[in-house]
Amino acid sequence: MIKRIFDIISSGVLILLISPLLIPLMVLLRLTGEGKIFYVQQRIGKNGKHFGLLKFATMLENSPNLPGGDVTMGRDPRVLPVGRVLRKTKINELPQLLNIFKGDISVIGPRPLTPKTFAFYSKHIQDKIKDLKPGLTGIGSIVFRDEESILANSPKPHLQCYEEDIAPYKGELEVWYKKHQSFGLDMLLIFLTIWVIFFPNSKVYEQLFKDLPKRKLG
Repeated sequence: MIKRIFDIISSGVLILLISPLLIPLMVLLRLTGEGKIFYVQQRIGKNGKHFGLLKFATMLENSPNLPGGDVTMGRDPRVLPVGRVLRKTKINELPQLLNIFKGDISVIGPRPLTPKTFAFYSKHIQDKIKDLKPGLTGIGSIVFRDEESILANSPKPHLQCYEEDIAPYKGELEVWYKKHQSFGLDMLLIFLTIWVIFFPNSKVYEQLFKDLPKRKLG
């Protein structure tokens, strides 16, 4: 209950505070690219329920049906010029404040995945985390803030890299969160999310959380 109250208050206040930024940004998106402002993508929510995740439109409208599918990598040709800036700064995620206010997701939790990418988790991981409400950010999002670069630099095809290298470890991170979840941890993860936006090469989370699963990527 405390977490839900925090979600409602924090998302509501932020929506009001950033509305002066959102309005001109919406006009910019309407006038550039394909003229789309929002992109709604089906994601897996708590207990397997599907919901529409809101984002600012940063890619070609037909992106899911183009090479790459549900997984975006660095220098992805489907990303629009304005979209590159929005994705780099994570501004494209701001419409998800509405998802938080509605109760689809929380501020902190496992990152909501598409049905296709969620299927890359092992059955064991899926069963462990399916009763968690997804989050705007969380330990998986913090550790894998460079996910697109990992995919772009891997010698493997990007879907193979995601399935073999990223999904198993990201799943372990989400299970770690479930084991340790608390309101205090959520506050710390909010701070770390802001921290890594300004200091993207920082791995301070490794110093704070000594028992994190060991990263299996170079």
